[in-house]
Amino acid sequence: MIFTVLIPLLLACFIPFISKFKHKVHTGIFVLLIPLIIFIYFIQFAGSGFEPVRHTYNWIPSLDINFDFHLDGLSLLFALLISGIGALVVLYSIYYLDRSEPLGHFYVYLMMFMSAMLGIVLSDNVFVLYTFWELTSISSFLLIGYWHFNERSRYGALKSMMITIFGGLSMFGGFALLSVITGTTSIQAMIAKTDAILASPYMPLALGFLLLGAFSKSAQFPFHIWLPDAMEAPTPVSAYLHSATMVKAGLYLVARFSPVFGNFEWFFIIVSIAGIVTLCWGSYMAVHQTDLKAILAYSTISQLGMIMAMLGFGTKAAIFAAVFHILNHATFKGSLFMVAGTVDHETGTRDIRKLGGLLTFMPITATFALFGTFSMAGIPLPFLNGFYSKELFFKSTIKLQDGMSATASILVDIIPYLAVLGSIFTFVYSLYFLFGTFGGKTQLDKLSKKPHEAPPGMLVSPGILVLGVILIGLFPSVVNGTFIAHAAEAVYGEQVVKDIYFWHGWDAPAFRMSLVVVGLGAVLTATRTRWNGIYQVLPGKLSANKVYDTIMGKLDSYSRKITTFYMTGSLRTYIAIILSTIVVVTFGFMLATGGFTIDFSNLAPVTVIEVAVALMITAAAVGTIYAKKNLAAVLIVGVAGYGVALLFVIYRAPDLALTQLVVETVSVALFLLCFYHLPELRKQSEPLGKKTINAIVSVSFGAMVTMIGISAHSSDWFGTISDYFLETSHSLGGGDNVVNVILVDMRGLDTLFEITVLGIAALAIYTLIKLKTNKGGK
Repeated sequence: MIFTVLIPLLLACFIPFISKFKHKVHTGIFVLLIPLIIFIYFIQFAGSGFEPVRHTYNWIPSLDINFDFHLDGLSLLFALLISGIGALVVLYSIYYLDRSEPLGHFYVYLMMFMSAMLGIVLSDNVFVLYTFWELTSISSFLLIGYWHFNERSRYGALKSMMITIFGGLSMFGGFALLSVITGTTSIQAMIAKTDAILASPYMPLALGFLLLGAFSKSAQFPFHIWLPDAMEAPTPVSAYLHSATMVKAGLYLVARFSPVFGNFEWFFIIVSIAGIVTLCWGSYMAVHQTDLKAILAYSTISQLGMIMAMLGFGTKAAIFAAVFHILNHATFKGSLFMVAGTVDHETGTRDIRKLGGLLTFMPITATFALFGTFSMAGIPLPFLNGFYSKELFFKSTIKLQDGMSATASILVDIIPYLAVLGSIFTFVYSLYFLFGTFGGKTQLDKLSKKPHEAPPGMLVSPGILVLGVILIGLFPSVVNGTFIAHAAEAVYGEQVVKDIYFWHGWDAPAFRMSLVVVGLGAVLTATRTRWNGIYQVLPGKLSANKVYDTIMGKLDSYSRKITTFYMTGSLRTYIAIILSTIVVVTFGFMLATGGFTIDFSNLAPVTVIEVAVALMITAAAVGTIYAKKNLAAVLIVGVAGYGVALLFVIYRAPDLALTQLVVETVSVALFLLCFYHLPELRKQSEPLGKKTINAIVSVSFGAMVTMIGISAHSSDWFGTISDYFLETSHSLGGGDNVVNVILVDMRGLDTLFEITVLGIAALAIYTLIKLKTNKGGK
C-alpha cells in the first residue's frame, strides 16, 4: 500500500526530464498512467465482502511514528475518488493546457498533491497524517499559483496557504493532546480509548484544535474566504482540489474522529452550526457571483457545509447521507468545473454577463451542464444522484436526537428550516449557472473569439463524470453495497444498513421539503434581477476578506518595522544581537534551574606544558585583534587552531587532534587561496559607547562558555553516557574506534545534516559567483 502513496512522488522526480519532450508528446500522457494504476489497485478492494486492511512500515519507531496505513470503507472511498478523479483531471489537462506552458511544474505539483492526499486518507498515525496534511497545503499553494505572473493567482495561493496552514498547526496541537491523553499515535487505538478521551479535561481543547484544522481546510464559515480566490488556478486544479480532494480533507478528518466525539453534545452543536451556516451563506453568495468558477466556488462551499452538518448530526441516517453525498458531489461538481473550463477555453471568458446562448454552439457541453446542475440542485428525477443524497439530507434533519440541552434542542428545531433555505438558494444558483451560460441570447460581440464545441478529448472526462451521475442515480444500490455502506460503518462505528430509493411517498416530509425547494427556487430564479439588490444590504460592506486583508496588512507593516529596526546591514550588529540573546537565554535558564555549579575537586594537576599551550592560544586569539595585515591575521588564527590540536595530543585524543589538524590546515589553505580577494584590514575609529558594548558582549559570551564548561564538569544531574558508547560501539556501530562510531553511527543524522549544510553553502557560493555582475560582466 505504501507504493500507492509514494509512486506519484517518485514520478514527480522524473517529470522534469519527461517534460523536455512535451512538444512531441504531451507530458500528461505519461502522468495519466499513475492515477490509473492506483485506481485499479484500490478498486479491487471494493465489494460487499470488504474487510479493512492494515500495513505497517517502520519509520521512527522510537517515537511511535510509523507508516501505519489503514484501509477501511472511508479511506477506500476517498482513495478511489483521489485516484479516479485524478486520472480524469490529468486526461482533461492534456487538452486544456497548451504545450508552451511549463507542464513539468504543473504535473510535479499535481503528483505531489495526489501523493499527499492518499497519505492523509490512508495514514493511521496522526503525525504521519499531519505531515501529509501540510504537504497538501504546500502543493496546493504551488498549483493555485501556477500562473504566477498573475497577481490574483499569487494572492489566492498565499491566502489559501496562510489559512490552511494555520488550521494545520491547530490540528497538530489537537493530535499532540490526543496522543498525550491516550498514550498512542494510532487513530484506531484512540477510537478504542474513547472513554479516556471524553473523560479528560483536555478533551474540549483537543476537539477545538481538530475542528479548526477541519473547518479551515474544508472552507467552513468564516474560513471559506480562501476558496473563491483559489479559483485563479487552472481549471484542472479547481476540478481536482475543489471538488473531490483537498476541500474534503477536513470532512475526512471530522468523519474519522466521529466515533470519538460523536456522542459529545458540543460536537453536535459546533459542527452542525458551522455546517448549516456555511450551507446557507455559500448558496446565498453563489447567486451574486458573475464568474463561472466563482459561482462553483461558493456552490462548493455550500455543499461542503451540507456534508459537514450531516457529520455533526451524528445519526445513522445523517452519516450515511454525508458519505453518499461526498461521492455524488465529486461527480457532478467535477463535471461542472470542467464545463466552466471548457466554456472559458472556447469563448475566452468566464464572465456570465458576457455569455448566453451557447447551447447552439456547444450542445454537448450544455448537456453535461444540464445533468450536473440539475443533480446539484436536487431536482427530483430518478437518474440524478444528487436528488437521492439531498432527500437523505432532508430526512436526517427531521430525525435528529432528542433529550439534549436547551441549546441543542433549539438547534434541532431550526435546522430543517435552515436546510430548506440553503437548498432553495442551491436551486437558484444551479439554474443561474445553467441558463445564464447556455440559455438566452448569444452575445458574440462581447466574446474574444467565436465559440464552438470543445475537441472530443476535452469532453471525455466531464462525460465520464456525468455518466457517473446518471448510473449512480439509476443504480444507487450498486454503489451502496460496494463501498457507501462500508464507509458509513467506518464513520459511525457500527454497521449502517440503509436502502436508497427514489419514491418516498407523497406524505414523506423529505419529499415535501424538496417540493418547497423546487417551487420557491423557481420563483426566485425567475425574479432574480428584482431582488438582487439585497446584496447591497447583506453582506453590503461587511466582508471576511477585509478582515483577512487588514490582519495581513498589519502583520506585514509591523513585521517590516521590526525588521528594519535591527536589519541595519551591519554584521557587527547582527553578531552582537545573536551573542547577546544566547548569553541572556543561557544564563537565565541556568539561573532558573540552579545550573551554576562549581566544583574543582578530583581534577588532574595542570602541567607547565598545558599552561604554555593555553597562553599561546590566548596570545594568538588576542593577536588577531591587533593584526594589521591579512596574511598575519590568517597565520595567527592558524596558531590558535594548531594550539588546540596540541591540547588534544596532550590529553591523549589523537583522533580529535588529527581531525583538528586537518580542519585547521584546510581552513588556513582556503584563507590563503582567497587572500587576493580579501579586503585589506584597516583600523576603524569607533565611539567609546560602541567599544564598550563590544567588550561587554565578548566578555559575557566568553564567561558564559566558561561557566557552561565548569558547571557541566561540576554537576552530576545525569548518569554518564560514555559507558553506553563504550559498551555498544561494536555491537551497534560495528567498530572499536568509539569516536568514529559516535560521529558516523551514533550521530549519523547530525553528521549528515552538517554535510548537507556545507553542501547548501557551497551551492550558494557557486551561485553567487555565477551571478556576479561586475563592470567587466564576468
